[in-house]
Amino acid sequence: MLRPSTQRYSVTRPLYSEDTFEDEHAKVYRKHKRLLDHFIQYFTCTSERAKNAAVSLLPIIGWMKIYSIKDWLLNDIVSGVSTGLVAVLQGLAFSLLASISTWYGLYAAFFPVIMYFFLGTSRHISVGSFPILSLMVGAVVTRLVPDEGPPANITAFEGLTKDEQRILVSASLTFLVGLFQLGMGLLQVGFIVMYLSDTLISGFTTAAAVHILVSQLKFVLGLTVPGFSGPLSIIYTLESVFTQITSTNIHDLVTSIVVMVMVLGVKEINDRFKSKLPVPIPIEVIMTVIACGVSYAFNFSENHGVDVVGKIPNTFESPIAPSLQLFQMTAVEAFPIAIVGFAVAFAVAKVYSVKHDYIIDGNQELIAFGASNIFGGAFKSLAASTALSRSAVQESTGGKTQIAGLLSAIIVLVVILGIGFLLEPLPKSLLGAVVIVNLKGMLMQVVTVPYLWKKDRPDCIVWVGTCLAAIFLGLDLGLAVGLGLELLTVVFRTQKFALASFSVFLNLLQIYEPEGVKIFRIPSPIFFANIDFFRDKLKDAVGFNPLRILRKRNKAVKKIKKMIKKGELTLTSVRLEVLKHDTNKLKDLDKPTDYSDLPIQVNWDTELPANIRVPPVNIHSLILDFSVVSFLDISALKGLKAALKEFIRVSVDVYIVGCDPYIIEKLRNCKFFDDEIKTSIFFLTIHDAMLFIHESHPPKTVSEKVNVTVWSLNTKTGLRPDNSQTWQENKSDRENSCDRENKTEQS
Repeated sequence: MLRPSTQRYSVTRPLYSEDTFEDEHAKVYRKHKRLLDHFIQYFTCTSERAKNAAVSLLPIIGWMKIYSIKDWLLNDIVSGVSTGLVAVLQGLAFSLLASISTWYGLYAAFFPVIMYFFLGTSRHISVGSFPILSLMVGAVVTRLVPDEGPPANITAFEGLTKDEQRILVSASLTFLVGLFQLGMGLLQVGFIVMYLSDTLISGFTTAAAVHILVSQLKFVLGLTVPGFSGPLSIIYTLESVFTQITSTNIHDLVTSIVVMVMVLGVKEINDRFKSKLPVPIPIEVIMTVIACGVSYAFNFSENHGVDVVGKIPNTFESPIAPSLQLFQMTAVEAFPIAIVGFAVAFAVAKVYSVKHDYIIDGNQELIAFGASNIFGGAFKSLAASTALSRSAVQESTGGKTQIAGLLSAIIVLVVILGIGFLLEPLPKSLLGAVVIVNLKGMLMQVVTVPYLWKKDRPDCIVWVGTCLAAIFLGLDLGLAVGLGLELLTVVFRTQKFALASFSVFLNLLQIYEPEGVKIFRIPSPIFFANIDFFRDKLKDAVGFNPLRILRKRNKAVKKIKKMIKKGELTLTSVRLEVLKHDTNKLKDLDKPTDYSDLPIQVNWDTELPANIRVPPVNIHSLILDFSVVSFLDISALKGLKAALKEFIRVSVDVYIVGCDPYIIEKLRNCKFFDDEIKTSIFFLTIHDAMLFIHESHPPKTVSEKVNVTVWSLNTKTGLRPDNSQTWQENKSDRENSCDRENKTEQS
């Protein structure tokens, strides 16, 4: 760091008015396209655009071209079988939330998966039923076809039994949800999910978990509780449960307790020893097999009054046409279901796309889920999204592509057509227990409330308000209340800090960026709705994706280590090129590069051996101008921290200038700073930061610019630099040393 007591600067420049400044420095005008230009460009068709459109509409074309049967197929098979078993159990369990027959939950694990296989951009999510969506569908089903009393006056209900009426409502609602999602995808409005902040989604899913927990009490206790819908429905349900509490079926209760204890215990073992276990222990499947055997042996259904799954048809039912009258009566509920289903699926898909370094398209995901729900609704399926636990199984067991999803659908198909009868004695209390156990992650989100109250009270108000509104008013109204609170907090923050200003020096003469330095100005506050946009624009400005480069570097280092170990690459002399991070304890691809077993340090600006290619980083310093950033919320704080670490880990120094003291204090309170991000990155002005950068990275002389390592081919000794031999490689090894994974990423 510069020492303020000894390092000083002075600025001497003419006195400028706006007019004199414009006279001396001509303004650069950017040419803007007319509406007609955009229209012509949009409707101009070329062979390249047609090819890109086909790949965009059918993403399967893109990843099938790079599919490695040798490296990926076995992983996909193992993942598909494991995911399929979990999907069968969750399909049966989540159908209880929708108040329909259990086997229709299996349809949600089959029909939507087939459509998503061709249209989806995520390679790792497991498509199928999702408890929150099932609960929202169930609220509509019980409103139109209540347990007690006559159904709604709908022409299509004539001549149908109560179960058939409920299936018609569920299928029509799913079809309408698909239409909404498909329409939004075609209209390119996938950006709508950015207005659902992490805080709002956390509060909403916690409230949904409470609803799901209460709805499963009747199965766990073996009670007959009518379904309720609308505001305060959870109160009415609890009242009915406690009124009948003395009629609890002890066999259902004991079964549920045993299952919950066993599943929670084994899941904890899976989490603790996941690095040592080849695949997670499928405890839900094991308990299902045991429960089916015990229930069949002791005839729980007839001897003890235990409610079981019952007969499962060994064939698919014929498709049905949705009811237009039901469309009119369920449109208000269908739209939030479409939004929630897509938001959850997109959030999970985004996590895995970042982890495995590929791109997902929000608009194409809307089209994929829209088509999946339309197809599934026609075959009486539940509304489909993705379940976090099921997707985690598909990814953690080694799934590489949606071939794993297709194989899981085949497992479901085998159960429906072949061995479904084996699940007929399965107690519904076990399904209820499995649902409750899978709520652990969502219910534990309540521990974030004290943290939010201390660090960001507006966000805390959004969380608590959304959660309470969704619990007592219903999930659809709760989501609307949460969005309203979120918008109010944005207005409040904007008004509160509208008069705040902090400026010591106004740099009017920012004419150019020195070599190796990028200056990026943020023109607005950063919050949940624009943090992703901010990160995308930052990557566009610097011209590279730091996380992708970091992973390519890590893969390159791993390959170099492997070649040295095998003797394919020998080290004859060592010349240290760049300083390295102290990263002996970090091994993940998105963490700093691990050089612990490498006898040299790598200069990433030179040509690497064995045709290893890593994109260059053409800057060494990045300045973020925060002079007009008046506030950050929790979502933005997390995104900013992740973005800064990505640049720091590829040896790009990041500096923040003109930051409001309030924001710096908030960053301290929220534990923003650590071993990588330090308070020393903050400077008062751009000029201060530039002086520090100039001292840390002095301009290179002509000789320094010329003196770089240039690899040349030597037929006797392999690869040799022009000034000193560093790498030596056998010719046969060199010809076959191009990394397949590098080829894959280039494709």
